[in-house]
Amino acid sequence: MRLVQNMSTIAEYPGTDCLSNRVIKIAVVGGSGVGKTALVVRFLTKRFIGDYERNAGSLYSRDVQLDGEQVAIQVQDTPGVQVNANGLSCTDHVTRSIQWADAVVMVYSVTDHRSFDLIGQLHQLVSHAHAERSTLPPIILLANKADLLHVRRVDVQQGPLLASALGCFFYEVSASEDYSQVHGAFHRLCRELAKQQPLPSQPSVTAAGSEKRRSPLIPRPKSPNMQDLKRRFKQALSAKVRTVTSV
Repeated sequence: MRLVQNMSTIAEYPGTDCLSNRVIKIAVVGGSGVGKTALVVRFLTKRFIGDYERNAGSLYSRDVQLDGEQVAIQVQDTPGVQVNANGLSCTDHVTRSIQWADAVVMVYSVTDHRSFDLIGQLHQLVSHAHAERSTLPPIILLANKADLLHVRRVDVQQGPLLASALGCFFYEVSASEDYSQVHGAFHRLCRELAKQQPLPSQPSVTAAGSEKRRSPLIPRPKSPNMQDLKRRFKQALSAKVRTVTSV
C-alpha cells in the first residue's frame, strides 16, 4: 500500500509506474470517529490500527488482483462530517473527494446514532455531486463497530432498511475483528464498478498474429517497368519467330 499524500486538494495520482489496466477510485465518507481510516487501512493491508491522528484526508493506493485482472485501487479517506442547524457541515475536501470518486462508501458507527442520522444527507450530497451523470456511482452503506454490542445505539434492522430506501448495498462489519467482512464489502463495490466501466476491447495476440501471417498474401502492385520489360520481351520473341519462319 502507498500513502500517496495528505491531500488538501484532490489531484489525480500519477500512476506512471502502474502496470494495471484499470484504476478504481473510491471515496470513504461519514461522521467523525466512525472508523473510516481504520476500515481503509484494514482493507488495503489486512491490519487493524486502533488509534489515528485527526483525519486530514489521505489518499491510499494499492495494486490488487480483482477477478484475475490487475487493478490499481485508490481510496480517498475524508475528514468527518457533522450536522448543525443549517444542515450538513463538511469541508470542500469532502465534496471534491465525492466528485473525484468512481464509487462511494458511506460509513456510520452502530455505537453513534448521530452518525447514522446524517447518512441520508450524505447520500443527497453524493447525488448532487454527480448530478451530471445519468446514474449514481455504486454506493455501499457500511455499519462499523459491530463488535461493540454493549454500547450499540443503532438497531440491527435500521441499516438494511435505510440502504434499501437509498438503493445502496449494505454491510455491517467490525474493522477491529474481521478482515473478511471489510474485504467483502469493498470487493463487492469494486466488482459493481467494473461492471459499469468495462475495459475497452483490445486486439488479441492471436488476431494480431493472423494479420501478420496474412499480410504477405496481399498482392503488391506490379511495377510499370517490369510490365514494360515483359511487353518488349514478348515483342522481340514474336519478331524472331517471324524472321525464322520467313527464312
